[in-house]
Amino acid sequence: MVRFEQIGVLPEPGDNVAIASRRLDAGTEVELDGTTITLPHTVLEGHRFVVVPVVTGDALTSWNTAFARASRDLVPGDYVCTPTSLAAVTARGVDGLPEAPSATNEPLDPFELDESALSFGAQVTSVEQPGTFLGYPREQGPAGTRNHVVLLATSSRSSGFVTELARRFDGAAAGDGVVPVAHTEGGEDEVPNNLHFLLATLGGFTLNPNVSAVLIVDTEGDVVSGEAIKNFLAENGYPSIKVPHAYFTRSAGFEHDLTAAGALIEPWLPIVDAQQREEVPLADLKIALQCGGSDAFSGISANPLAGQVSAEVIRHGGTAVLAETDELIGAEPYVLKNVRDLATAKRFLATIKSFKERVGWHGHTAEGNPSGGNVYRGLYNIVLKSIGAARKLPREVRLDHVIDYGEPLPGDGYIFMDSPGNDLESVAGQIGSGCNLIFFTTGNGSITNFPFVPTLKFVTTSARYERLHAEMDVDAGKYLTGTSMADLTAETFDLVVRVASGEKSAGERAGHSQVSIWRNWKQTGPREGISITTDGRMSRKLADLPLEDRDAPLDGLPHRGLTSESRTPTELLRVDDRLVPEAVALILPTSLCSGQIALRIAAQAELERWAGDAVTRMVALPHTEGCGSSGGASEETFARIMLGYLLHPNTRMALLLEHGCEKTHNDYFRSRLVEAGADPSRFGWASIQGDGGLDAVGDRVKDWFGSFDLPAPVAQSGDLGALTIALEARGPFSDATAEALALIGREIVGSGGSVVLSSRGALLAHDGFRTAAFGSADPVGPTIAHGQRFAEPGWHVMRMPGTDWMETATGFGATGVQQILAHVAGGTLSAQRFVPVVEFSNDPETVATYGDDLDAVATGDATEQARIGLDIVAAVAGRRLVPKAVASGNVGFQITRGLLGTSM
Repeated sequence: MVRFEQIGVLPEPGDNVAIASRRLDAGTEVELDGTTITLPHTVLEGHRFVVVPVVTGDALTSWNTAFARASRDLVPGDYVCTPTSLAAVTARGVDGLPEAPSATNEPLDPFELDESALSFGAQVTSVEQPGTFLGYPREQGPAGTRNHVVLLATSSRSSGFVTELARRFDGAAAGDGVVPVAHTEGGEDEVPNNLHFLLATLGGFTLNPNVSAVLIVDTEGDVVSGEAIKNFLAENGYPSIKVPHAYFTRSAGFEHDLTAAGALIEPWLPIVDAQQREEVPLADLKIALQCGGSDAFSGISANPLAGQVSAEVIRHGGTAVLAETDELIGAEPYVLKNVRDLATAKRFLATIKSFKERVGWHGHTAEGNPSGGNVYRGLYNIVLKSIGAARKLPREVRLDHVIDYGEPLPGDGYIFMDSPGNDLESVAGQIGSGCNLIFFTTGNGSITNFPFVPTLKFVTTSARYERLHAEMDVDAGKYLTGTSMADLTAETFDLVVRVASGEKSAGERAGHSQVSIWRNWKQTGPREGISITTDGRMSRKLADLPLEDRDAPLDGLPHRGLTSESRTPTELLRVDDRLVPEAVALILPTSLCSGQIALRIAAQAELERWAGDAVTRMVALPHTEGCGSSGGASEETFARIMLGYLLHPNTRMALLLEHGCEKTHNDYFRSRLVEAGADPSRFGWASIQGDGGLDAVGDRVKDWFGSFDLPAPVAQSGDLGALTIALEARGPFSDATAEALALIGREIVGSGGSVVLSSRGALLAHDGFRTAAFGSADPVGPTIAHGQRFAEPGWHVMRMPGTDWMETATGFGATGVQQILAHVAGGTLSAQRFVPVVEFSNDPETVATYGDDLDAVATGDATEQARIGLDIVAAVAGRRLVPKAVASGNVGFQITRGLLGTSM
């Protein structure tokens, strides 16, 4: 027998369901209001059970808001579960669950504004004596809480460059350090649909008060260029950049450009390092409010605490910025209970409507927002998630302004910014708007950090705080165990002032960070048969959509192409039962939030040789997907790409590293591997949150790789017919080069190997290449979907939904490609982290300008160029040559969202 107070929490008086504060097994007896109730089923921590009788069809409530309807008559003790939540828990192998759900989600009917119910009150009262903190005064506006030199990539094409450039300044005396802003956007050939958001956010980064100097880096031909950012700032009335800054366009070899860019930065370092903190008003604090890895207690402890501390900042004249539009859908009445004026209320609702429309164009609704981790931790649907998220806005605090993504802050007070629920994408917009400190609330223990703005992480329960104390800053769970909210607010506010004044946050001590900007979306309006209608219906099912739109798998059978009898020898490796160019140990993050940790662990594993002689190298593949993005076709493509790398012929050992609260967690991929006919026990599994933080998960990964006693790969002679090669051409190329690439493909296929081409690539658009490769200039269509493994070797064409180079390279690798041979002109390419990218050119201007980055120069007629290409492929496959882009550190990895994916 246990008392209700020991095991349950009622969000507000009047609610008819409670939240379990710990796991309750079936048969548990609970004393509730003088009576004893017996739980017929297991109720996990954070999940809900009935506390008063509810009849069929009646509302189930938390914070006096309906989130579901009873599917049958329910009595006290009954487990509240919807079809989605029951499926999520069942997938985790929990025992003692009911056979059928007990509730259905509350429909998300469009919110109708009742103007008479609005309250236009005053903002919270100001303190008599506003406080101060030690910050860095800025000529262009508020003081900074940090003093960073920022290396800003205007597009994904420069992300590898700024990352490597920043690495070369590790440890330099430069204030709080030199940091890169590397991201995935703006890398396609056409104008992206998120261009305005990109320019606003990147421009806002340059003016953020935590930036003491900034180098803005682009590449020739970028749509999102330094010039575009400069023009955007001028045309939209932004102030000029007052800190040391420069614009740098890559125009030569990678090493040459690193040296030239470094020469621009070096004079700034002593200037930045000499700057001192001064006493500045707390009014200069601009707080970004975020939540991630939320659970059922987020709305009870961490979010209310973040809201109360924000109210205290506002009392001192500062600003708090709420975001994540789709995570307030269903909470409109709460948000608009206290608002500045009618215009602000209407703009808030217009923002939500616009977000719903954009998501609807892609065939999705906001109901798809909660991640698998959210649901597993008790947030059954978007209504529960939204009400809990809205608790970052205290009832007594007034909503003052509504702004667009990355729009400059219009004043002080409490502000809402439009953004997706994807944490990192949302944070980037807030930083672009001018926030200089981040409050990040989390239930599962999200470890997210931003490069030049400190993050304070509030965790919802003390048990989770103790498990992840090295990664968390605030134990909001103390509220659940007796500490008053007032005392906890005062304690946390003191920490905020100290961190704003220079004390390092847990994330800064850990030393990792990520940037992701609101990702491009492909649909710009409703499409018949795809888009969600205004009444929430989709006119057709996913399976009925065109193959290209949903990126559905194809039969994987090759085209009939031409072949040759030539054979180019190379030295390969006998690994287990196959002949391959290398044996890779792969650490694959299951979502964006574990990506940077995977990189750090892989680097340490490589240095310390955790896998011994069993592998030739360790690789991690950080990416932006797996959480905070829509499901459906986009998720299918993502899962297919991930499986492609796990099952790649070069992968000898593979471990999946989950963050712990994502949609595509470890259990998700276990089931996907089973569906693919693979044995999950072959793979390693680790969890940052589940294993207890960064140190603990690192030890787990080390132990797994060290648990094998595999023989070292054995060198064995072979030829290029053992390989799968992708052929690519970027920039203009001659007819002779087109024929040369066809000849290379003909040898590889003729000797038993496979060649993969992109459906959007320049090669397939060239009549001469098609004639030389396939014997006809007729169009050639896809044989495989993006990232799909093919059924038989030969000539293959991979469907490509866009033109971004890194997304193309990532798709190639997932198909089983072991090397990419690319002819380049007008510039060179970033390398893929897993698959070697070999670059050659026959263009004299490219050779003269970028020769240092080329692996070979192709001269002569088609036959001579083909021989040069085949020889360089053989040299790389035989490990006699490391491609220059790989050796220089110009590497990346990026997963497409296809035509129907969108941020949520």
